[in-house]
Amino acid sequence: MTETHPSPTGIGRPHAGSPEHASPYQDGLVGSELGTGLGTAVDLPSPGAPVEQLTAVQDRLAAWLSDFAGLHEHTEHLAAVRGLDATLGAVLDAGAALLGARRGMLVLDASHGDATGLGLDRSCRGALETVPSDTGPYAGLLAREDRPAQLLHTDLAGSPGLDPRYRAVAAQLGIGASCALPLATAEDGPLGAAVWFYDEPSEPSERQQHLTRLYCSFAAPLIAKELERERLHAGCEALRHGLLPDRLPRVPGMRLAARCIPAALDRSAGSDWYDALALPEGALALTVGSVGGGGTGAATAMGRLRSALRAYAVLEGEDPVAVLGDLELLLKTTEPARSATALYAYAEPAERRITLAGAGHCPPLLVGDRGAAFVETSLSAPLGMLSCWEAPGVELTAGRGDALVLYTEGLARRCGPGLEAGQARLRAIAAEAPYEVRSDPDRLCDRLLAAACAEGARADGSGGEAVDDLVLLTARFD
Repeated sequence: MTETHPSPTGIGRPHAGSPEHASPYQDGLVGSELGTGLGTAVDLPSPGAPVEQLTAVQDRLAAWLSDFAGLHEHTEHLAAVRGLDATLGAVLDAGAALLGARRGMLVLDASHGDATGLGLDRSCRGALETVPSDTGPYAGLLAREDRPAQLLHTDLAGSPGLDPRYRAVAAQLGIGASCALPLATAEDGPLGAAVWFYDEPSEPSERQQHLTRLYCSFAAPLIAKELERERLHAGCEALRHGLLPDRLPRVPGMRLAARCIPAALDRSAGSDWYDALALPEGALALTVGSVGGGGTGAATAMGRLRSALRAYAVLEGEDPVAVLGDLELLLKTTEPARSATALYAYAEPAERRITLAGAGHCPPLLVGDRGAAFVETSLSAPLGMLSCWEAPGVELTAGRGDALVLYTEGLARRCGPGLEAGQARLRAIAAEAPYEVRSDPDRLCDRLLAAACAEGARADGSGGEAVDDLVLLTARFD
């Protein structure tokens, strides 16, 4: 085992010491500035030098330029990828190519997540993680102080003083040598460590080691940015989930179920909500809606509207038009540049009576023994779009066992190539549901959501990944 520190070395696929591939970083051709960056200092031959010397210099400079051209390709690719997983995968791929290794593993600091593997499945990575971190393949590379520049084990079976556990795991996995490098920045400290494995005892050349260190020094700040992006995304998602109800009320005569799959904030065109609130005299307020715009601003506005809507429901919940009118006034006052769609329903379980109003929102579905049909709310504009919003309410009486399905536009669009086609497909999926599914709000939600994701995957090739918030709220009259 050797611990090495930056020195004027380099990279190349040929083995170290091959005379036909002499390192341009040796013999004074390239100065030690390469130990810390890409600057060079080249000693050119004097005028009148022999042709052989000139040819040797040209060959070495050509090798040097080839090395850095290859490094540039790897760094250019790394700068182009997006997402933490893609970034870590690119680092492992590039390091394996630069070092001539076949397998690798990237371990993040304990506060950042799990290991990523190259040519190692989960069980192999798990076996390597059983080796104590302070004596394993990346020992000391996650330390904040006295961190080695790299860790090289050229012969794991024969290295004296090697942790017996590491030697046993290496033998089990067919690993003969390893080369590990830290991933750290001056501002963030250690972010993780990358280790590459050889099937046989091996020692990468000085050229290979040097440019791999340069590559890792370039990769570390990009990994830091992706980790920060992940932290912000997790915080935003926690905020959005915190703004939605953590449980649904229990009201005699009615059963409720809801589903919400929020899209990533950088893709979502809005922030959707659902809510259910038990009201006096056994009534129930049901609502779904969407605030236009992306990012945390839309999520914050969504939380504000949902909270206000709860207060309006308590004060005048039996009049859905008045509730949405108050909501629009709040939106214009607090978020004058935003618009929102909303659907509010006042349900009386004992009478199975529903009074509702919509503001530019998709009509709900009433699902029963006779199939599924839209509850056509009158055409109305979204909140915040007109100088004064108004629309008539709709009243209906449901049958015993009927289910009212409220959903947001993202779910409908997921079901077809357009909004109208998606709504029609959603209605067909609900109508085709067998009785045992229709009679259970949770199973009905799962069926509609699964079908919508499957339809969307076929339509846009996204593999089932939501491109907008998917929200469902189902209420069944017992």
